[in-house]
Order: sequence, then C-alpha cells, then structure tokens
Amino acid sequence: MMLKDFEVAMDGVRYKDTAKTVKDEKTERRGLPGRNLLRPWMLIIPPALFFAVFLIFPLLQILALSFTGAQSALTVDSYVKFFSSDVYLKVIATTFRISIVVTLACLVLGYPVAYAMTVCSKRISCLIMIGVMIPFWTSLLVRTYAWMILLQANGVINDILKTLGLIQQPLELMHNELGIYVGMTHILLPYMILSLYPVMQGIDRNLILASRTLGAKKGYTFFRVFVPLSMPGVSCGSIIVFVSSIGYYITPSLLGGTKNVMISQTIQAQINKLMNWPFASSISVVLLVLTYIILFLSKKIMHVEKLW
Repeated sequence: MMLKDFEVAMDGVRYKDTAKTVKDEKTERRGLPGRNLLRPWMLIIPPALFFAVFLIFPLLQILALSFTGAQSALTVDSYVKFFSSDVYLKVIATTFRISIVVTLACLVLGYPVAYAMTVCSKRISCLIMIGVMIPFWTSLLVRTYAWMILLQANGVINDILKTLGLIQQPLELMHNELGIYVGMTHILLPYMILSLYPVMQGIDRNLILASRTLGAKKGYTFFRVFVPLSMPGVSCGSIIVFVSSIGYYITPSLLGGTKNVMISQTIQAQINKLMNWPFASSISVVLLVLTYIILFLSKKIMHVEKLW
C-alpha cells in the first residue's frame, strides 16, 4: 500500500515537471521578437519572386513579341509564316526524327548498363556509376569538341581505320545526322541510366525468385517479370531524353551539317543572323507548346507523373 502511494506521488511530480517544461517553452516562444510576423506560407515568396522575374516575365515578353508585327501592330503573321512554309515543317520533322532516334539509342545502350548495376556486386556497381557520372559532370562543350576530334575526316577513328587498311578514303562521320546521333546519345545517355537504375533497384527480387521457383527460365523471367516492372523507369527516362533532345543546340550545331537543322538552330539563325525577333519568338512559342503537349501526353498515357 505504501509503495503504491509512492508511485502515485512520483507520477504527479513527473506530470508537474512536464507541464512546467511545456509552459516554459510556450512562454519562451511568446517572447521571441517577430514571431507573429513570420508565417509558413511566406517561405514560398523568394522562389516565387525568382520564377516570376526570371521565368514568367521573360516568357510573357516572348509571347507578346511573337504576336507583334510592323509598327508594333498585333498580328499572327509569324505563326502563319511558320506553319505555311514547308521549310519550317521539315525542320520540325527533322527535330522529331533526331530526338526519337537518340531516345531509342539511349534506351538500347542504357538499359543493359542499368541492369548490370543492379545485378553486379556493390563495388562493380559503384565503378559503373563513376564511369557514368564522370562524363556527366564534364562540360557539354568539351564533350562535343572531343567528338569533333574523333569523328573529323583526319580524326582518330578514320586514322585507325586507314591504318588497319579497312578504308581508303575517310568516312563522313560528322556534319551529318550520324554525327548528331553519336554526340547527343553520348551526352544524354546518363539521363536514361539515372532514370532506369533506381526503378530497377527497387524491383522486389522475391518476384524473380518466385518465377524461377515455378519453373520459368532466366530469359522468360527477365522479359515477363523484370522488364514490365521496369517500364516506369523506361517511360521516365525516354521522356526526359526526348524532351531534352528537342531543344538541343550546341551538339547539332557543331556535329551536324547545314542539311540537318533542328528547331533550336532555326531560332538562333533568326535572332543572330536575320534579327527577326518576332518570328524567332513565334518559333520559341511553338517549341514550348510542343514540349508541354509531349509532357501532357506522357502524363496521360504512360503515367510518368508517378516518378516526378
């Protein structure tokens, strides 16, 4: 009986101490200067101002400029000129063709690399990741110039082939679509691998083990179990690479020729060479709308929003 009374008394002391601590914290908070002035929603003000000044305002200016004609009159002549000309429609077709081929090349090359990273030992996986990330951290311009050294007529690849006696005349490896494919695939390949790897790493290995236990062979298990489960990574990586390819400028400019102009090069030519800012703005708006349409379709069809 005495022990029970002692425990009740101790509980009362603990309760008073706790209540006192909470009361002291509340009192201390009330004493902080400016407490009532800061609200959680105020934290979004700096990034909102940043995006408004450096993104929304320039986009609105480009949109307004695209509808500006002679003597600042409101017109849609720039859009009519763009969609009524076979030259610019061919530019869009070339841009989409190059983007699709680069996306497929990145998927074909990146999928085995990402899969190898999930099945190899941790040490080998880290080495592969380092091999993927080092080019990723290297300057885009440096990587493009490195490919120019390799692919030019008297470059490393042609010299090796001539030394081996496989060719007599140098191959045309750049200033055409082949050079664009090689350069852009190398530059965008890390985006595909970094999208595939976390999805493959998260696949439940018990499902693979269950399939093998039920008698399925390795190939059947890979294509019927592993590949379907990795499709979210495939969709996300493909969308990232494809959307990035549409707006690429440096690599197609240096490795491509004048016959393989992409939409970003057309915008650059209209601004720097022809000084036709309204028409360049209309092309930029078309590129932006196409990008948003692709993202909208990817969200509706491939459910990519699960990864973003």
